[in-house]
Amino acid sequence: MAEPFADYEQHDAVGLADLVRRRDVHPTELVEAAIARIEDRDPAINAVIRRRFDAARRRAADEITGPFAGVPFLVKDLTLDEGEPVAFGSVFFRDYVADTTAALVDRFREAGLISLGRTNTPELGLVPVTEPVLYGPTANPWNHQHSPGGSSGGAAAAVAAGMVPMAHASDGGGSIRIPASACGLFGLKPTRGRTPQRPLSGPDGLPVGLCVSRSVRDSATLLDAVHGAARGDRWHAPSPAGSFAEAARRHPSKLRIAYTIHDFSGSRVHPDTAEAVLSTARLCEELGHEVIEDRPAIDRDQMAASFLLLWEAVPASVFQLILGEADKQAIGRLLRKLGDWRAIRLIAKLDSRKSGLPAFEPFTWALAKRAHSTRSGELAMAYSNLQAITYEVADFLDRVDVFLSPTLGTPPVRTGAIDQSVDLDDLIDQLVEYVEFTPLANFTGFPAMSVPLHWNGAGLPIGSHFLGRFGEEETLLGLAGQLETARPWWDRRAPVIEPAG
Repeated sequence: MAEPFADYEQHDAVGLADLVRRRDVHPTELVEAAIARIEDRDPAINAVIRRRFDAARRRAADEITGPFAGVPFLVKDLTLDEGEPVAFGSVFFRDYVADTTAALVDRFREAGLISLGRTNTPELGLVPVTEPVLYGPTANPWNHQHSPGGSSGGAAAAVAAGMVPMAHASDGGGSIRIPASACGLFGLKPTRGRTPQRPLSGPDGLPVGLCVSRSVRDSATLLDAVHGAARGDRWHAPSPAGSFAEAARRHPSKLRIAYTIHDFSGSRVHPDTAEAVLSTARLCEELGHEVIEDRPAIDRDQMAASFLLLWEAVPASVFQLILGEADKQAIGRLLRKLGDWRAIRLIAKLDSRKSGLPAFEPFTWALAKRAHSTRSGELAMAYSNLQAITYEVADFLDRVDVFLSPTLGTPPVRTGAIDQSVDLDDLIDQLVEYVEFTPLANFTGFPAMSVPLHWNGAGLPIGSHFLGRFGEEETLLGLAGQLETARPWWDRRAPVIEPAG
């Protein structure tokens, strides 16, 4: 067996692929280096909840092509890959094996990436922390007492801990950008329809997939490799003008950047996150951009309530799928007579007896129950409200090029701070305070990114969030590349992780 590649962590994914292309290193060496770090570091982090090392070794030994040929990678455990177990962070789905493959996973393979396993995620990706009952909490490598965020928390923790240079992440309400901020990484949420959604393209168009990474060029190069809607996808982004990687290398001309350190109700955010935004705004000004203090006129309460109605549909649709499967069985006829809500509770009760764990977590139950009583007119009004906000944001972005805000309302929360056992309304208030800014990009469909430019006095990363115009990732990537050059973050590594090798 090859010795782990000693310089593994000195290169980003593009750099490792270049070494493979020049035959300075073999993919088997990179895979062994990644495996060594996962085995050494993951017990303290709990980021990788399922390992497929033997399959990765076999793939590394084969001929691999693509822009990331031979680069180790991890896939988030909300994504389908035929023949692979996928639990969606849920006790109920602990034994589920996918019978189809997501188009995005196929494109990762075509790009030459080698998957070593699955990363931890909250149940159904519903909360901005990664503490599922099924697998337990993932720790933030910068401080094990804090959360790495969610729902791509396992992915971000694995990258921040140096296990892989980048990892798959998806974003339906901030789930790329939230953990990127909490773990000191770069996270780009592409335009709606930029990357394929098949086979789980929902009616709301909220989720988009890509990655969390250490470098801007890794995210940009991966976007070049995987962009484009899949056959039959409902959403299609406009074709890019050129290469995203080239855009990241090309510093933008003078931009007009609006920033805010207040939430949409007008209250000032946490001092640490406010300082991160102010520091980033000053840096943008030093780089020659026009910087003004301004924000879109948004009714915070209306936005939160309307988005929540869409969010409720996630567990509600899952429960309907479960009932549909149950109806195919002999017991299904009896269950259907009970009515949908009583039937699903009975199915969950039977499953809990088998596993010894609750089939679903409190927030999942609460959202599904609320969705069960939601009328179609209420959902239609929520879509209308969010569309009105989208028009307001689009008009705002006609007056400025980019909108800068905090990624998170506070520094990374401590593990357990977001407690699902509290009253639902109190929990929702806490979630809104923590992640108010990120869902804006999901329901509008606009691209957004979290850039790691600030660490607070406790040594915790705090990202700066940039929202751009629909279809204009090139502007964001160019700005991110410029900021990365001006204030490099590559050498900032989590202090609690000792280098392996």
